[in-house]
Amino acid sequence: MSEKLETAGFVNGFSTRMGGTSPMPTGSLNLAGFNEDAAENILENRRRFLKLFPGSWNLAGCWQVHGADVRQVHSAREIPAPEQSRGESIYCDAIISNAADVLAGVKTADCVPILIGDPNTGAFAAVHAGWRGTLESIASHAVKRLVEAYQTQPANLQVAIGPAAGGCCYEVGTDVIEAFRTRFPDSDSLFTATRDGHARVDLLSANRNQLIQLGVKAERIQTAPLCTMCNTDLFFSYRKEKKSQGKVGRLMSVIGRSSALR
Repeated sequence: MSEKLETAGFVNGFSTRMGGTSPMPTGSLNLAGFNEDAAENILENRRRFLKLFPGSWNLAGCWQVHGADVRQVHSAREIPAPEQSRGESIYCDAIISNAADVLAGVKTADCVPILIGDPNTGAFAAVHAGWRGTLESIASHAVKRLVEAYQTQPANLQVAIGPAAGGCCYEVGTDVIEAFRTRFPDSDSLFTATRDGHARVDLLSANRNQLIQLGVKAERIQTAPLCTMCNTDLFFSYRKEKKSQGKVGRLMSVIGRSSALR
């Protein structure tokens, strides 16, 4: 949880893998991936996770595609019941809203989760940024949509960047390195060379930099100092677990308007 977002009036949180019912390997709080886990496990895990937040909430999600599209949720009435929402039909990687009783949520297992709140307008966003989404500037697109839809001023935003694969572990190849260099001429600072044709990339800093370039104040951006690849006892990690286990759970990061802003 980001205390700054909470102080600004937003319920928010980043899940861990603990305290659930999924066999990944046991007692795991897997919150997505109906093709790799039983629906009853995921729905029960979501119930437990959402119970941590005071009030009654409707979870707004999406089918994430590592792109730059943004979904706008106008009211809780747009969100299907939990048992009907397992197959999201909306394809995007960020959700924005200013509606009461809505929790915008994104799913990750190494990708970067970003929660954004505007204390002046009550608008908020949840963003999923893997290397492809970062390359497509998904966080910037989300902020721009907040500006268009709710007249948000970037300088007023509070941002929390959650646990993700860090620059200490997330190795990529030449194709990713060159793609970043083509799109962002100053991107070399994001890479630490490892072996020939490979480097570790700091996606958390990449997204932070994009937000600052749009006018978000650096002191209003909190970044969790936790790498999902380093801490598989706490978090799911696709890169660390997929090959060894064959299936990987998903974390969830959520944000919504608190009762103080309703």
